[in-house]
Amino acid sequence: MDWIIRKLDTLKFHTNLDELLRPLEKEIGEFKWLITDLEINTIELESLPINLEEDWHLLAADEMDCVRKSDSQMIWGVFSALPKDLEINPNLIDLPFADGNDKVWETGNLQLEHSKIEIIAWDSSFTIVKFTDRGMSQKFKRHFKDALPLKQVSDFM
Repeated sequence: MDWIIRKLDTLKFHTNLDELLRPLEKEIGEFKWLITDLEINTIELESLPINLEEDWHLLAADEMDCVRKSDSQMIWGVFSALPKDLEINPNLIDLPFADGNDKVWETGNLQLEHSKIEIIAWDSSFTIVKFTDRGMSQKFKRHFKDALPLKQVSDFM
């Protein structure tokens, strides 16, 4: 199931990955992470394993953990969790994107074929979280009781 988070009082800001991924801390290490279409607000940029002059960032689990634990607000961006053993060359694929992409509002539509989780920061107004694994989705929803089903929101968009 796919979820959307907006204006939750329980979060410092809803695009803070540390808080957002807290219910999935154990699962983070199972993936490598492709980050695309990134616009970030942080004072920690120099210590992060990303270069904003690049179109994409392919991070190992420990590097993603570094990004997650930083005090960074994601304005725009797509975070795709991929199997560690998947061979991928981001230069040879259509990169996931948020800004101007109407398909992010469709349920069950992850932008990369092998993604297990897709987190979409939408103009710091919404955070969309999509899962292919029902167990992870349920774990996320148990933690964020106020998260709305994406379908419920997208019907009114």
